[in-house]
Amino acid sequence: MTAASEQLMVQLPLIRVAVAGPFLNIGVDYVSPFEIQSASTTGKTITECYVALFICVATKTIHLELVSNLTSEAFIAALKRFIDRRGLIDHLYSDNGSNFVGANS
Repeated sequence: MTAASEQLMVQLPLIRVAVAGPFLNIGVDYVSPFEIQSASTTGKTITECYVALFICVATKTIHLELVSNLTSEAFIAALKRFIDRRGLIDHLYSDNGSNFVGANS
């Protein structure tokens, strides 16, 4: 039996503790839908959109990208914008949502 001051902890995955640049290994998920309002000459329209949340697994730094819908094409466009700003990535982790699986294909 261990003393109260000793904690049994599982080793962190190597990818989380290895020295690497920011956003080299990332996790991605979507934030729940938002409604945005846009004005035009014909009036105001309300559109539903999503936010792609990119998280650096080493530093826990986040990057947000606006996504128009939940299709694979919209995710790929958000990923391209992310890579244009932050650089190429080594590993991408997700929850295997249908849009992420479709983008992988």
